[in-house]
Amino acid sequence: QVQLVESGGGLVQAGGSLRLSCAASGRTFSTYAMGWFRQAPGKEREFVAAISSGGGNTIYVESVKGRFAISRDNSKTTLYLQMNSLKPEDTAVYSCAAAGSRYDSGSTYSLPQEYAYWGQGTQVTVSS
Repeated sequence: QVQLVESGGGLVQAGGSLRLSCAASGRTFSTYAMGWFRQAPGKEREFVAAISSGGGNTIYVESVKGRFAISRDNSKTTLYLQMNSLKPEDTAVYSCAAAGSRYDSGSTYSLPQEYAYWGQGTQVTVSS
C-alpha cells in the first residue's frame, strides 16, 4: 500500500511559479513510475508529466513542455513538479499518482489506468 500526500498548491499570478510536492509512504517508492495529473472544473482528468523509477526518463503533455519539470528524490520518497510561466489555463486540481508495479520501460505512464495509487490533490489557481 502506498499513501500519497500533495502540497504546494495555491494562488499565483500568470507568469509566476509554484513547486508541488508529493510525499509517499512505503519502501517501494523507488521501484515505481510516478506521475502528475490535473483536473479542471468541468473537464476530464489530464495527464501532465511522468517520471521513471530512477528519474532518468520523463515525459510531458505538450502544453507544459518547457515550463514544467518533474523530478523525484528517492531518498526522501518525494515527487516534485516545478511549474514556471504559469498560465490561467493551468488552473486545476493537481494529483500525484504511483504505478502499482515495478517500472516497465515499455510503458509511457500517461494513462490513469497505469497507476494504482493516487493522492487527494492540491488546488492550483492562476489568475490573469
